[in-house]
Amino acid sequence: MRPCIAVAGPGQASAEEAEPARRVGELLAGRGAVVVCGGLGGVMEACAEGVRAAGGTVVGLLPGQDRSAGNRHLSVAVATGLGELRNGVLVNTCDALIAVGGGWGTLSEIALALRAGKTVALLGSWALPVAPSATAGGHGPIEVATPAEAVEAVLPDL
Repeated sequence: MRPCIAVAGPGQASAEEAEPARRVGELLAGRGAVVVCGGLGGVMEACAEGVRAAGGTVVGLLPGQDRSAGNRHLSVAVATGLGELRNGVLVNTCDALIAVGGGWGTLSEIALALRAGKTVALLGSWALPVAPSATAGGHGPIEVATPAEAVEAVLPDL
């Protein structure tokens, strides 16, 4: 089965967030990963654009009940009807998560992924302290500086 990597970030992204997100999408597709995201604009759309440009597959987990609300770059749009609760579906679907930039929704995805024991790479995202559980054998997020480092952090064996 192909690895499934989530890319999280704000729905309204700056150029400093959109360009790395696009590159992350390209690199993940180039490594054969299926990308899953929230399916809307900003970082999600930039990443989806990169995935599709590289010939990959990107799944959007939409908050509402209308599949057409997804961005035009999605391979598959899933209308969850769950609102922000879709963040839990995204985390349970993925093998690892890359956060690019971030708002409150991104922070919740990061926390859920870490709680689930998933690898999390932070690219220009939240500066998080290491939780006590991480020092006791768990793991914390991995801060990275480039899209290539983010992809390597979540797909080290491919």
